[in-house]
Amino acid sequence: MDNELNELYQEVILDHNRNPRNFRALPDANRQAEGDNPLCGDHFTVFLKLDKDKIVDIAFQGAGCAISKASASLMTELIKGKTVAEAQKYFADFRKMLDSGVADEEALGSLCALGGVHNFPMRVKCAVLSWHAMLAGLNGQPVVSTEKS
Repeated sequence: MDNELNELYQEVILDHNRNPRNFRALPDANRQAEGDNPLCGDHFTVFLKLDKDKIVDIAFQGAGCAISKASASLMTELIKGKTVAEAQKYFADFRKMLDSGVADEEALGSLCALGGVHNFPMRVKCAVLSWHAMLAGLNGQPVVSTEKS
């Protein structure tokens, strides 16, 4: 069963890498931020359209490894329509999973596909890059680097 679950998670990551959701510019975004990982070359721009405290739309563009692109794609699917506080909580729960290796499927849903990144500490920065950019955008900061992650 564990092996089957790992294979399913790998398929989710590969699918989101090959066919990323919300991979586009967002012309009517009222916030955006760039995420950059100079060590591996991952670079994404996250676009956010906020209406008061609600994320009514989110998209991203850029280039990176399969983990970073899949993470950005999964993130946009998950937090579209959520409040800023909900997005911040998802990030905290996601980061906790990456640090501990313990996945709460009820809280994180499809993000659990990235739980195995815990076993590769150098790849955690790949998985959180777009999330840091999203948080920076919500806070009105235009650029974030994973060197601080």
